[in-house]
Amino acid sequence: MKKAQAAMEFLMTYGWAILVVLLAIAALAYFGVLNPGKYLPSSCTLPPGLGCTDFKVDADGVTLVIQNGMGQDLKNMSISVCGGLAEEGSTPGDVTLTDGEEDTFVITCIPPITDSKFKEDITITYTSESGLDHTMTGSISTQVE
Repeated sequence: MKKAQAAMEFLMTYGWAILVVLLAIAALAYFGVLNPGKYLPSSCTLPPGLGCTDFKVDADGVTLVIQNGMGQDLKNMSISVCGGLAEEGSTPGDVTLTDGEEDTFVITCIPPITDSKFKEDITITYTSESGLDHTMTGSISTQVE
């Protein structure tokens, strides 16, 4: 009888301790302390030859500063982000990105961005100097400002 009582007391003591630990972990997860996504660095990656030198995401859309290092001019360039729910954005009055040039592209997202973390693919289409159409894909991951 004493062995059964000792075993029961052992289980109850450790049971309460485990319950308290689980409640503490649940509270930390609920308040976002255990969310690793909010501690990840921001990144904008494009295929070789194109550089994403600066970027910003706000509720209205995405602003990208892209540098051409492809060794040729990129004509009829357009960029789409926001999971295909966006208007294609291009620099007003200039759809050609010459070799070595850096330009700013503003892409308006429809509907507006509502999440605090933004992670999407960047699709860039352009026409090369030889007249062939190309499509390249990159990615952007950052906090919404």
